[in-house]
Amino acid sequence: MSRTAIQLQAAMEFGLRIQKASQPKLGRISTSFQVAQQLIEEWKDAPQEHLICLYLNTKNEIIQKRILFVGSLDQSIAHPREIFREAVRCSAARIIISHNHPSGNPEPSENDRRFTLRLIKCGELVGIEVLDHLIIGQSSYVSLRERGLWQQR
Repeated sequence: MSRTAIQLQAAMEFGLRIQKASQPKLGRISTSFQVAQQLIEEWKDAPQEHLICLYLNTKNEIIQKRILFVGSLDQSIAHPREIFREAVRCSAARIIISHNHPSGNPEPSENDRRFTLRLIKCGELVGIEVLDHLIIGQSSYVSLRERGLWQQR
């Protein structure tokens, strides 16, 4: 192999390593608290509702994190179809849904509860587990799983 070919091959390998190192490590999920703390920092001051979905593999490692919907001051019109379409596309085994309340108060509304129950049922149909729905406030969060919504079904 010529010296130029070796240098070119080394440069390509170096470029691949730089690219791989610069890709964000999304991490592994172990608790809802862990996710919520990160999301509070990101979304506590957002002026509109954002629905964020974390797509996880079977080891609870984040495959993808997406903002799926941006709403108004007090609502986001989200549909399970778009949430699960992306889950199937990235071969997710589980998802965690989250949205912020621009008011700063993370207490779930009745619509939040109904939407979560609908997501759980849709997930059961397609074989993708909904691990939690987190509502993010100014400095706190509510986990609908921890609140017992999963047992109320």
